[in-house]
Amino acid sequence: MNKKNIAFRTFGCKLNFSETASILRSFPEKEFKTVDFKEKADIYVINSCCVTKNAEKKSKQAVGKAIRLNPDAIIVVIGCLSQLKQNEIADIKGVDIILGNAEKYNLLKYIQDFNKKDKTKIFISERDKINNFVPCYSLKGRTRSFFKIQDGCDYFCAYCIIPFVRGKSRYNTIANTIKMAKDIAATQTKEIVLSGINIGDFGKNNNETFYELIQEFEKIKNIDRIRISSIEPDLLFDDIISFVAKSNKFLPHFHIPLQSGSDKILKLMHRRYKRKLFADKVKKIKSLMPYSCIAADVIVGFPNETDEDFEDTYNFIKNLDISYLHIFTYSERENTLASSFKQKVPDKIKHIRSKKLHELSDIKKEHFYKQNIDKTVSVLFESKDDNGYMYGFSENYIKVKTKYNPKFINNIFTVKLTDIDAHGIFNAEFIS
Repeated sequence: MNKKNIAFRTFGCKLNFSETASILRSFPEKEFKTVDFKEKADIYVINSCCVTKNAEKKSKQAVGKAIRLNPDAIIVVIGCLSQLKQNEIADIKGVDIILGNAEKYNLLKYIQDFNKKDKTKIFISERDKINNFVPCYSLKGRTRSFFKIQDGCDYFCAYCIIPFVRGKSRYNTIANTIKMAKDIAATQTKEIVLSGINIGDFGKNNNETFYELIQEFEKIKNIDRIRISSIEPDLLFDDIISFVAKSNKFLPHFHIPLQSGSDKILKLMHRRYKRKLFADKVKKIKSLMPYSCIAADVIVGFPNETDEDFEDTYNFIKNLDISYLHIFTYSERENTLASSFKQKVPDKIKHIRSKKLHELSDIKKEHFYKQNIDKTVSVLFESKDDNGYMYGFSENYIKVKTKYNPKFINNIFTVKLTDIDAHGIFNAEFIS
């Protein structure tokens, strides 16, 4: 029988990418061939995102592109945008199947049951019925795996749509999570990135904790490196920080959402901490791991954010010992609490504030990199050949390059960070 060509396009967070990878592995290789989304395929799958208006726009544009590539193909939209706006997706002529966040893992069955002559099929569960936890992981060239250990969120921050489309916080037991991690280890993957919507929430309904989980991860053989992805500051407890500092596997790299440096705005956002707690976490990390990398998320232009509030945020971040920022311009999402706030920040002001924070982030990153000049680090090299060079990341997430050598792929080398090129990437000097 002829294989059907299937193409996936994924938007949004690393969680989406891990889920796409796991869904794709459910398709039998004897029946399906994966092709690039730019190619003509029999089936196109868009794993969508709705966290911002721009993400929503890109997901819809991908639908149009798939239809243009092959009007006769089966067009499927899955994930968060499907969950949020299934009727809008259904109004796009040519879309065949729309699956919500509970249904997307059964994509193969829905495709096998579908006839192109059928009307658009929509399968969406309500939020309170998105109960199952489906563990997923990606394998990026067998070098690094993004491993979903948690899904959903119970926080309901004022700006965020994610709790509405992904459901309540849920996870597996520690025992089952470790069992799957061992399956990843068996693939020769060198690094695991623990991922989720709110991973610090892990285990609370099982009388287990994230701290207990990482202690078990430390014992897994054949995994050299483990990173913790984004973790809320109020859930990044000191025992977790201390454990990472002493660990042989967990890396000195933290991604902590700040969102604002103004206590007034944090309160309006319904965040569960004040800025002093964030500053204390940074101080604790740096006291134990001076060369650790700390990234922070910040939202600019949240409703009611005055010039004084922004300057408060700017100066707070300026004095923090962090490495760089992820800056997001506030994007209003329907049905969130913030959408009802009256004092909106004009787009022009948002742009100015975003530019200032991007410039501050560049200063922070340059300072962090210069602190690491002549430092000896371990680098895991990846497989991509980019004009004769290959790249990897140090334990503290510094990007490093060297001349391409296929023998280096998926191997960890000790290198000295010598000089930084024009693109802000370190050249590696190998230590014999």
